[in-house]
Amino acid sequence: MADADWPIEIKLSRDGRVLTLTWADGRSDALSAELLRVESPSAEVQGHSAEQKTIVPGKRDVAIRDVQEVGSYAVRLVFSDGHDTGIFTWPALRRFGQEGDELLAVYEKALAERGLSRG
Repeated sequence: MADADWPIEIKLSRDGRVLTLTWADGRSDALSAELLRVESPSAEVQGHSAEQKTIVPGKRDVAIRDVQEVGSYAVRLVFSDGHDTGIFTWPALRRFGQEGDELLAVYEKALAERGLSRG
């Protein structure tokens, strides 16, 4: 992992709805709590293969309650709905910053196909 892929600052908004990361290369990503919750790298959400991924509805208003360091490579996020099992590595968070809009579009399509909503 290149030095540019390390966050130099992590800020949680007052309402817990946005996690902003500033990377060593100067890039800044504002990630919604909803995106992070529905794309959590936990086995609960991702399963153990792509076919096992769970589409999590009703998370439009979820917030992040706590950001906990995990070594020097990741953070654990504690969400207002009680979810706290995902370990968000720096590469995963960087990917969410780069592909967040596309990931949310895929998520919204999957919800619609199942007759579910963001909440």
